[in-house]
Amino acid sequence: MNLENTQIQMRKGILEFCILKVISKGEIYASDMLDELTDAKMMVVEGTLYPLLTRLRKAELVEYKWVESSYGPPRKYYKLTDKGYSFLENLTSTWMELTTATNQILSWVDSKTSKVTEEKEAIVTEKAKPKKEKKKKEDKEESEAEDQ
Repeated sequence: MNLENTQIQMRKGILEFCILKVISKGEIYASDMLDELTDAKMMVVEGTLYPLLTRLRKAELVEYKWVESSYGPPRKYYKLTDKGYSFLENLTSTWMELTTATNQILSWVDSKTSKVTEEKEAIVTEKAKPKKEKKKKEDKEESEAEDQ
């Protein structure tokens, strides 16, 4: 199993949610979305973003308008529709449930791992005691033999 592929799939799974959340802040240009997602380490490229924005538009979750630009051609600015806000609200609720469940599992596994590690260390320590005591006794006998 390839770690990098799994990490990419995890990001893809939450990308739509993250894009909707970024757009929910107000009208935004796609390039600015890319910047925000990249700053958040979501590692998104234009080839991923634009098809997703088209899909969100067709699902009537986002809409756009053309705005003239003094820097070149007109730009598309995206915003959420009412349906998009409702959808995002449901996704946010789902996200909260998932993060709570995941954190619970992680803490449970970490605590179990910690307990198992402590138990293993205790067993090793207990097994080592007789060896240490035997070694001390042998060292003491050697020392006494040398003194005679």
